[in-house]
Amino acid sequence: MTQEEVHISSYFSHAVVLVLLLTLTTISVLVTGWHLGALTVAVALVIASIKAGTVITYFMHMKFESLFLKLMVAGVFLLYALVIIITFIDYLLR
Repeated sequence: MTQEEVHISSYFSHAVVLVLLLTLTTISVLVTGWHLGALTVAVALVIASIKAGTVITYFMHMKFESLFLKLMVAGVFLLYALVIIITFIDYLLR
């Protein structure tokens, strides 16, 4: 059997992540009030991706995982970005 390593996060890092997520949530709410046209959705998606990456990194302890698993998660984010970009290109060329 292999021993599992226990990763204990500090309260300070949780507080920093909380402030970051609350700040990004506030920014995403404020962006909906700005009239940026098609960029409004793009900015909201970028902010949501940053928030998802933060949650995956700190609350799902991805920063302590192996390189292979990190690459797999990065591949999923890349695929997600590719689908969104293709969707925007299709929308703009109609």
